[in-house]
Amino acid sequence: MRQVIPPGPVIGFVGVLGLLTALHDAADLGPRGWVAGLASGVVLATALAHGLVRLARRSLLPADRVTLTRAVLACGVAALVADPDASPVAVDLLVALSAVALVLDAVDGWVARRTGTASPMGARFDMETDAFLILVLSVQVARDLGWWVLGIGAARYVLLAVGAAGRWAPWLRGQVPARRWRKVVAAYQGIALTVAAAQALAPPLVTAVVAAGLGLLLVSFGTEVAALRRQALRPFGGAVPHPVPFDATVARAVR
Repeated sequence: MRQVIPPGPVIGFVGVLGLLTALHDAADLGPRGWVAGLASGVVLATALAHGLVRLARRSLLPADRVTLTRAVLACGVAALVADPDASPVAVDLLVALSAVALVLDAVDGWVARRTGTASPMGARFDMETDAFLILVLSVQVARDLGWWVLGIGAARYVLLAVGAAGRWAPWLRGQVPARRWRKVVAAYQGIALTVAAAQALAPPLVTAVVAAGLGLLLVSFGTEVAALRRQALRPFGGAVPHPVPFDATVARAVR
């Protein structure tokens, strides 16, 4: 039977097109920005459609719609970051889009809990949207502060490499208990990079704020890996209470 593309991904891509058109008019978005924005939109629509078809779902859940809005905004941010020659208002627009996306990050979780529609696919969609926004923001901020800022944006993708390494180090695929402080670290990354992109603080202070984010991220990763190693060395029977997958807990550090 022929599969029909769910409407959600199509709506998302149309939203990206509309946002890019608005950015073109407001900030004189150039070809590089269009290419980056369209490429991001295609990846978004393709990945979302694949997830829905794989689960035999035709529609997005309420929280997924909020996350889709954030993903569309992140595509707009990517377009602005890819076109540094756009008009000066582009930075203001970039900061505004990022700020709205960060606010909505708290909304989609609330909607999922309120409606009782939390799902593994929704959590993954949320995580990947956060990671992409952090990645493009880190590229923008790295132009002023240096290449080291890219370490924040690359965190999620390093995590994927760690998952691949789990084939040779199976203990990396273990489970560890969630920690609330890691959620705080996760939220801090987006806020710090958006503040840095806004250039609203003195350069030394901006550097300190972003460097603190990278430091906290390394601590979060390090404690996760150490916990996994200790767990692997435990005698049988020493199960960790309320475990969650390693990739889900560590990935919160890029949210």
